[in-house]
Amino acid sequence: MIEFENVSKSFWTGTQRKVILDRASFKVELGNSLGILARNGTGKTTIINMMAGLEKPDEGRIIRTSRVSFPLGFMGGVVSKLSATENARYIARIYDLDPDYVEAFCRWLCGLGEYFDMPLGTYSAGMRSRFSFALMLALDLDIYLIDEGMPSTTDVEFNRKAGALLKERLDRTTMIIVSHQASTLEKFCRSAAVLRNGQLYMFETLEEAKRLYDYEAHR
Repeated sequence: MIEFENVSKSFWTGTQRKVILDRASFKVELGNSLGILARNGTGKTTIINMMAGLEKPDEGRIIRTSRVSFPLGFMGGVVSKLSATENARYIARIYDLDPDYVEAFCRWLCGLGEYFDMPLGTYSAGMRSRFSFALMLALDLDIYLIDEGMPSTTDVEFNRKAGALLKERLDRTTMIIVSHQASTLEKFCRSAAVLRNGQLYMFETLEEAKRLYDYEAHR
C-alpha cells in the first residue's frame, strides 16, 4: 500500500508558485492498479517520484507498507560510466537481492550481447530503455511505478519476452501509471484518477476518470 496523508508539494518557477498537490489524501491498495491522468506540466513525474521516495513532500506524510520500485525510465540510480553488469549488481544489493540472479535475468531479457559489459554511456536510447525495463522486472516488487507508459523499442524479441513477463506480473503485482493519454492506461489499470488543481480525484473506473479529464480539456 501507498498512502498520502494531507500531502502538499509546490515549486517556485521564478515568477509564481506551481502547486502540484495541496493537502491531498488518497490510498493505493495492493491488487488495484491505478492510472493517473494528468496534463503535461501538472506534476506527473513529481507525484511518481514522491511515491518512490525520490522527492519529499513539503507537508504531510507518505506511508509505504509494500516494496515499491523506482519509476520506470528513471535512470538516476545507475551510473553511465559503469556497464549494465556492474549497474545490475549494484541495484540488486540496494534491494537486498541476489546480484547473480539480477545480472543473469537482465542479461537474458535485454539481449544486448557484448554491450551488456560496456558502459551505459555508450548505449542508444532504445538500449537504455531495454535495460531500465529489464532491471525493474528483475526486482519482482509489490508496486511498480511507471511514468508515461511502457518503453517503446523496435526489438521484437525483447518486446515479446518483456510483454509476457509483464502480463504474468499483473496477476500478482500492482502498477501505478501516470500519463496524459487515457489509451496508455487501458491495458493495465482497473481504477483511475485525475490530477487537477493540486488534488487527486479517484474513480472506480477509467471511463469515469476520462469524463472529468475530457471535460477539463474542453473548458
